Amino acid sequence: MHNDKQAQQAAGWTQDQGHTPRAEDDAALHAKRATRRRRFAIFLGVAALAGVAWLGYWSFSARFFEETDDAYVAGNIVQIAAQIPGTVTDILVDNTRQVRAGQPLVKLDDAEASAAFAQARAQLTSAVRQVANATISRKLYVQSIDARRAELALAQRALAARDHASVEVVSPEELARAKEAVAVAQANLASAQVQLDAARALGGKSSIETSPPVLQAAAQLRLAYRNLQRTTVIAPIDGTVGQKSVQVGQQVGPGVTLMSIVPLERLWVEANFKEGQIRNMRVGQPVKLVSDVYGSQVVYHGRVEGFSAGTGSAFSMLPSQNAAGNWIKVVQRVPIVISLEAAELAAHPLRLGLSMQASVDTHERGGHLIGNDTSVSALSTRVHDDVSRNADALIDRIVRENSERVGAAADQ
Repeated sequence: MHNDKQAQQAAGWTQDQGHTPRAEDDAALHAKRATRRRRFAIFLGVAALAGVAWLGYWSFSARFFEETDDAYVAGNIVQIAAQIPGTVTDILVDNTRQVRAGQPLVKLDDAEASAAFAQARAQLTSAVRQVANATISRKLYVQSIDARRAELALAQRALAARDHASVEVVSPEELARAKEAVAVAQANLASAQVQLDAARALGGKSSIETSPPVLQAAAQLRLAYRNLQRTTVIAPIDGTVGQKSVQVGQQVGPGVTLMSIVPLERLWVEANFKEGQIRNMRVGQPVKLVSDVYGSQVVYHGRVEGFSAGTGSAFSMLPSQNAAGNWIKVVQRVPIVISLEAAELAAHPLRLGLSMQASVDTHERGGHLIGNDTSVSALSTRVHDDVSRNADALIDRIVRENSERVGAAADQ
């Protein structure tokens, strides 16, 4: 009786509250489901917005950019070699040193070159004097001919005066001597004419500077002067020394590499893009590059300068043999040459072979598809022009001084 009363009281308490245990569980379950639906709807909304944002970004920006991290810094490596054989006596620079165009790098023993230069100079001096003497001799031969003609004319008049005279006036011996004098005068005139013709044939009508003996001696002196200057190996361009392999006392010859010079202010980037990435690339398109050395904080700006004539495998030492039966297609990469702005390169210097990340903006697609008329790697040097000018100036001075000297001696 007591238990029944407690059960009735519990039932009455629940009824007074207006709820049952089952109704409370259902309400909690509905609340959880509603919360789950709201969260799922929010997630779908956020995902949809992110998808729309990504689609818009890809449509208006991302699809126009082609990126690769298979890119490296490239540049000119100028090989420095001796031009004449010799023994190294002095090495004036070392690796990592900055050099200027025309700066001496290595010196060779110049004993033989100096002797050859002195000999060539003496030969030019002798040739100039010989030609100058021949010129003066031609003038003397002309005067000699005039004298011989006068002698011949005098002998002919003497013969004419005695030729028709009687025996009582001119003896036969005197007439014979007159005839003999005419013959001797004619022979002397012919001999003088031959000497003049020989002198003209030797010197011609050209000046001393253009006469064959002088030209030949001048060419020998010019070569000897250049060989003497080549005993000092100079830098053809500005740059940084690298790969120095020469040692003091080493015997070197023409073409033997002594060291290399890299112009670090004229670098570019070679980026290897997949063949499907270059579809919309054109010459002149802007490029942003990031170096692993400086990180993403430093961004280089450049432009596409040209496309390689073939893929990397096409120029490899061992090209692939695709005719084999076990052929597997491999995506090829095409090297793209990208220039760098000089100001940015000077502010943050790079080195050959450094890794780069390149991103090409292909919005502008009106440029060339094959190549460019200019080259970022074009180099030239004028450091050897002074050698030719100095040699020509030396030859002109030798010719002028010796010609004047011979002329002054002739006047005395």
